[in-house]
Amino acid sequence: MTSRSCGFYWHERCFWHDPGAIGVFSAPGEYLQPQPASESPESKRRLKNLLEVSGLIDELTVSKPPAATRDDLECFHTPRYLDELEAGSQRGWGDAGEGAPYTAGSLAAARQSAGLAIAAIDDVAHGRRRTAYALCRPPGHHAEADRGRGFCLLGNIPIALKHLQKHRSESTPRRIAVIDWDVHHGNGTQAAFYNDPEVFSVSIHQAGNYPLDTGEFEEQGQGDALGTTLNLPLPPGCGIGAYRHALQRLVLPAVAAFQPEMIVIACGYDACGKDPLGKMLLNSAAFAEMTAQFQALADRLCQGRLVMIHEGGYSEGYVPLCGHAVIATLANSGIHVHDPQNVEIAAWKYQSLQPHQRELIESWRRGWERYGSLREADALVASCQVGHSR
Repeated sequence: MTSRSCGFYWHERCFWHDPGAIGVFSAPGEYLQPQPASESPESKRRLKNLLEVSGLIDELTVSKPPAATRDDLECFHTPRYLDELEAGSQRGWGDAGEGAPYTAGSLAAARQSAGLAIAAIDDVAHGRRRTAYALCRPPGHHAEADRGRGFCLLGNIPIALKHLQKHRSESTPRRIAVIDWDVHHGNGTQAAFYNDPEVFSVSIHQAGNYPLDTGEFEEQGQGDALGTTLNLPLPPGCGIGAYRHALQRLVLPAVAAFQPEMIVIACGYDACGKDPLGKMLLNSAAFAEMTAQFQALADRLCQGRLVMIHEGGYSEGYVPLCGHAVIATLANSGIHVHDPQNVEIAAWKYQSLQPHQRELIESWRRGWERYGSLREADALVASCQVGHSR
């Protein structure tokens, strides 16, 4: 019998990745006093602990799947890059690329993280779970085929989706939408599917944060995949109103028009108002609302198939509250925890949609019309809207 439960995928091994005492920098320097890396295990471990304390984890189907194999990793990464990672692991330290140092044990953690993503996506794709959340660490959406970037060693979502494509059957979903709401552009995921017309890659992020060289609206795929990459580089300072408008006017209609058979969310929390590496203003309720919107769309279009893969988020205190709100929504649970910052963040000035934000989003919508009218998709999105929560 097909399970309709929400799967939760985690492993203690993921928390053991240690990038070294580099703070927010790629490497230590003469005048940089050592400090723990911004990408630390605490935000993820605290999220898992909060699920335990609230009792929400008892409503989830918990799984600790095996680590990804070398064959799994080669679905996306080059053999040369994987050899370099293994050499560094044996040496006890390495530099996978821009902002992606690692130490002994990191590759094992990264392989475990990729294994979580593979299992979550496979289980939902094959009907063993209706929805799933994978608590991955290290994150993956910046990793490219031949290098790591931005705290990411292995591309969790590209590995998992290319693994699914490699092993798919007639019943396996083919058209897949990947929505990345991490505050940083999902360059690695975009690159992985830039020529693949069966994967619609969407990234809604802070403009010009990281990476500096990707994430513009004009990057829209190529060849047969032209029109299956959508970037929304929002200006710094966007809050609940801007994100809501961007989703309702462009992201949700564009995804609906693509008619996916499964939706995957690259679920970063660094667009929250408490994050040290982002300049956006979301609260936990905003993340829950976005989850509910995509859940309603998945129910309408793809038999409810919705997978969340944990990405960034560097506020050790606030990420757990955002993550709990998302997972409670994903699981249709009545277990909620009080967020003492939720109302305050929502009351910050400039949370409402600003004129320059509206103008930018509407210009993107007009530009996207080259791939077909969104009006029919608007009606579908409106039919499955959920109430706003602040």
